[in-house]
Amino acid sequence: MAVRTAVRELSPTRRRRDWFAVRSLAEGLTTPLHPDDYLRYVNPLWTSRELRGRVESVVRETEDAATLVIRPGWGWRFDHKAGQYVGIGVPIEGRYQWRSYSLTSTPRRRGRRITITIRAMPEGKLSGHLIEGLAPGTVVRLAAPAGDFVLPDPPPERILFLVGGSGITPIMAMLKTLVRRAGEGRWPLPDIHLVYSSPTPERMIFRERLSRLAANHESLTFTPIFTDTDGMLTFDRLDEVVPDWRERQTWACGPAPMLDAATEHWQDADLEDALHLERFTLERGGDAGEGGTVSFQNSGKEHEAEPGTTVLEAGEAAGVGMPYGCRMGICHTCTLTLVKGSVTDVRNGDRFDQPNEQIQTCVTVPDGDCTIAI
Repeated sequence: MAVRTAVRELSPTRRRRDWFAVRSLAEGLTTPLHPDDYLRYVNPLWTSRELRGRVESVVRETEDAATLVIRPGWGWRFDHKAGQYVGIGVPIEGRYQWRSYSLTSTPRRRGRRITITIRAMPEGKLSGHLIEGLAPGTVVRLAAPAGDFVLPDPPPERILFLVGGSGITPIMAMLKTLVRRAGEGRWPLPDIHLVYSSPTPERMIFRERLSRLAANHESLTFTPIFTDTDGMLTFDRLDEVVPDWRERQTWACGPAPMLDAATEHWQDADLEDALHLERFTLERGGDAGEGGTVSFQNSGKEHEAEPGTTVLEAGEAAGVGMPYGCRMGICHTCTLTLVKGSVTDVRNGDRFDQPNEQIQTCVTVPDGDCTIAI
């Protein structure tokens, strides 16, 4: 009993240091193999070669959205920031398919679980699979949390969350974190106004939980807008819905047209520094890039790309096993080497035309013929 008590009193940092020491000792005994070569047969989460997690449950949120509860394995530090996203890799038809999703759990070690909430997209092969076909117990690959759509520490005194559709996922992590830390006495809960648009009540993710949070916290105002009956929120109505929006720091996440309109509205008010955005889809002009023949050096395959076609899309059309994650230039999973030719980044117009430059294939389009090392 005394030994077990002593183990419980060790800090997480001390336990991690001791575990590294044990692994270092084991390396000497298992050489030339790695301890992971044995441990992964005992528990697939006991490996330091890659981040892994086991799906423990899939909780249905709406008809087309669900929350995956995942127990991360060795190497996960539980130190992400609310609002960040994580990459998840799932085997489908013999290949790992990667996507990035916002974490909806708070960054805390207690419970040793993380959650991501996913809405099935009509064109999304992986999102539908995660919701409908991922059985509890499935081991998935994970990428380290990333992203700068986060709150400052401490948070501002007055906050506006402006949300459309599945844009609620990073905001939910922020809300839960703010409420938890206020409960721990770290700082008071800020004055928060959440304006959340969804076509119907049935499609609004976390609707009941958000209503309960607002009922339990006087400083949280929740304004749901059901666009099928209420109409879209246009920003000329913002003074009516949130009269003091100019005095708040705003975090907005949702469809691109909503974020574009928000950007213009805040710029017109000369308040663009008070607006923080997270986009889930890639912005690109229909005439971005000249198009051209994209050749893939290692496989010898090529594709004739129309203007506006990304290098990633060209590779997929050619049947090349292209790496990718978020498909919007955030996670860098798709980065490959440009051998020759030139490409343009559709987000900012930056041109890459030097041999052996690293490019993000999901956000670059060819300017004439080019060759990619894969």
